[in-house]
Amino acid sequence: MNWNCKHTWKRSSINTLWCLVGCSIGDFGTILFFQFTEYSLPTSYILSLAIVNGIITSIILETIVLSFNQPVETAFKTAIGMSLISMIGMEFSMNMVDYFITGGAIITLYTIPPMLIVGFLTPLPYNYYRLKKFNESCH
Repeated sequence: MNWNCKHTWKRSSINTLWCLVGCSIGDFGTILFFQFTEYSLPTSYILSLAIVNGIITSIILETIVLSFNQPVETAFKTAIGMSLISMIGMEFSMNMVDYFITGGAIITLYTIPPMLIVGFLTPLPYNYYRLKKFNESCH
């Protein structure tokens, strides 16, 4: 495995960034929903729902992006076939940062940057590995 390939790091960074955007929409949306409504659940339930919703929105976003270059059905299958390990790692790490900073499931202006940074860096080496070893790329 060659870990020094700039082209693969660039491609995996772009793929990871798209995933981060999709995951963040669902993740932040779920946490903000419970933060600003009267609905209440235990923090672990909210964070678990945020992970599920983040993965769903990531798949939707990837399907939309991929549909510009391929049929929607193929784009959806590609988005579904993306690595769930990467998405779960991203989501889990983002939520743990939020939990350790705020003690709960709370989005603030000072939690967003560290959540996004950790959410990007956590799956990046794995995405590089998959792209380099299997030439799997969603774009």
